[in-house]
Amino acid sequence: MRRDLHDGLGPSLASLVLRLGAIQSRTEPVERDALIVETREEVRAAIAEVRRLVDDLRPPAIDEVGLLEAIRQRAVALSGAVAFEVTGPPAPPLPAAVEVAAFRIASEAMTNAARHSGASRCLVGVELTGTFELTVSDNGRGATPDAHPGVGWASMRERAAELGGSCTITSRPGGGLIVRAVLPLGQDEPVEIDA
Repeated sequence: MRRDLHDGLGPSLASLVLRLGAIQSRTEPVERDALIVETREEVRAAIAEVRRLVDDLRPPAIDEVGLLEAIRQRAVALSGAVAFEVTGPPAPPLPAAVEVAAFRIASEAMTNAARHSGASRCLVGVELTGTFELTVSDNGRGATPDAHPGVGWASMRERAAELGGSCTITSRPGGGLIVRAVLPLGQDEPVEIDA
């Protein structure tokens, strides 16, 4: 986020200050009005960037419909050649960091299944014991021996590790991949699930 603010939003706002100075110095109304129109568009772009940064912090769908339904919505958005099935119990309130990490890991794993696996089916399962457990498995090609894990795989692992959890990515017998993330809930007692 620091990079996004420094490299994106910072220069945009600095440019707006310069443009406002240019507007103030113009005496010709047509010239001034043209600069105002351009400035208005730059402000709109800066607002869109702020919204993107805020959404990256915590996807709004989690608050609007809950974690499991937010994962389902993402699966629907990715559906096409791959049929997604999302299962799990309704989740009680979870730590915000767990919800965001779980959503991001699920999104990345589903995106990989849709774009790279050649899969026709992808199962996403959520379980709550004393931890939050997410499993995303597809029936695609799986990892080839010469495959070089990309940024997405590293990102999923890092998100889990930041919370003291783990994320493993393994080949599935018969083809496909299994992404399994285990995220601690920061409590000693198992989470109670309403049936």
